[in-house]
Amino acid sequence: MDNITGPVAQAYSNEFSYGYPAGVSILDIQPDYMKPIINPHWAKFPPVNPMWHYVLGIMYIILVTLAIGGNCIVIWLFNKHAPIRTPSNFLVVNLALSDLIMMTTNCPFFIWNCFHGGVWSLSIQYCNVYAALGAVTGVCSIWTLAMISADRFNIICNGFTGPKLTKGKATAMSLFCWFVSIGIAMAPFFGWGGYGPEGILTSCSFDYLSQDIGTITYNLFMIIFDFCLPLMIIIGSYVMIVNAIIRHEAAMRAQAAKMNVKSLRSADANEQRAEIRIAKTAIFNIALWIICWTPYAVITFQGCFGKFEGLRPLTTTLPALLAKSASCYNPFVYAIGHPRFRQAMTIHMPWFCVHEKVPKSDDQSMTTIESQQSAGEGKA
Repeated sequence: MDNITGPVAQAYSNEFSYGYPAGVSILDIQPDYMKPIINPHWAKFPPVNPMWHYVLGIMYIILVTLAIGGNCIVIWLFNKHAPIRTPSNFLVVNLALSDLIMMTTNCPFFIWNCFHGGVWSLSIQYCNVYAALGAVTGVCSIWTLAMISADRFNIICNGFTGPKLTKGKATAMSLFCWFVSIGIAMAPFFGWGGYGPEGILTSCSFDYLSQDIGTITYNLFMIIFDFCLPLMIIIGSYVMIVNAIIRHEAAMRAQAAKMNVKSLRSADANEQRAEIRIAKTAIFNIALWIICWTPYAVITFQGCFGKFEGLRPLTTTLPALLAKSASCYNPFVYAIGHPRFRQAMTIHMPWFCVHEKVPKSDDQSMTTIESQQSAGEGKA
């Protein structure tokens, strides 16, 4: 033991750490061909612990599995089961298609990067394509959600007096969502705004860090037109739906009082009132939308005004994950959780063990309106 040297003793005294040496920048580990397009802001930060790449990769695998499964079920049932092929559900399927494209064109490459060094391992050209595809599908999904909310407001609040949604109108609304999203996503290729690596630099998205006037105005336009405006439509639609429900309930109670009865509802209908389901859905939909998209909008807003203090690799990557996770929730919130879709699953997918019975006394007005929509679709 007398031959043991100092350095060996020092090696035993050091603590093991899993990560990169001190002084290494996240920019240092990137491929040389990517460094010119990475914003200098990210050079201030060290690489994240490699464990984060594996954690994010596993989380994305779970999201991709749920999103692809859920959205494929929605699209398949729509084509298989004629009773749910209404104009309103055409918008739901458009949402499922947009979410499915997002998950299949973005997430597999992000997962590949997570498990292959934690760097962007593809070309600069595909970095731009990756970001553009995320922009197209993200904006299309946001605007489709706004259209679904507006349609539900029209059905529930206007009823027979409102304009009926035909197949032609639903197609036009869906095309509007796609044309708007494609136009916005193409703008950076023509000099307005830009794309580039973001966060932990395993994915690409909008450039919200550059301070030139083109990038700032583009991002402000995105915040106003693709976040604030759809959010106002969604919140406004569901607030008016809930108000209509409250007024309807008050009218029902007043009528019951005039007739000297406790309630105008049967006991069976009272257990599954459509009004209560709609109110709960409204609150849940608004909360879910805000939770999924607000953090990323806040990051973009900070970048527009040069507030870079809180824009760190992980704090910008996690909001992007949260926004993409909406593609996993949407099919369950807007389709598979709906009784008519569940009835279709009971018939065509019995192995899922979904046993949805057709309610004897359901929301009669909604059924009549959907029947009218189907008739209008046949005439369109």
